[in-house]
Amino acid sequence: MIVVSNRFYVAEGREAESETRFQDRACLVDVAPGLGRYEVLRPESAGASYAVMTHEADESSFRAWTASEAFRQDRAHGKFRELLAKPGGLEMHGVLED
Repeated sequence: MIVVSNRFYVAEGREAESETRFQDRACLVDVAPGLGRYEVLRPESAGASYAVMTHEADESSFRAWTASEAFRQDRAHGKFRELLAKPGGLEMHGVLED
């Protein structure tokens, strides 16, 4: 199993809009082969990053999802970059202990 974390920083005052966009997304990731769990984490302190966490069976499952038409459709809900203060980054981790 791997966990992929996509961290991003939302511009001040745009938090509610960004959260609504996540809640209104197409949710196609929920049926992606290999997906164990999907979470959007809200920061508890000002200036901290949001994080989208996907728990995947393996790296090939994640790569297949990001190359799929469903991935493009899931992200097509609206331009999210306009809400960002600065980009974050993608991290992939193997699960050592669960």
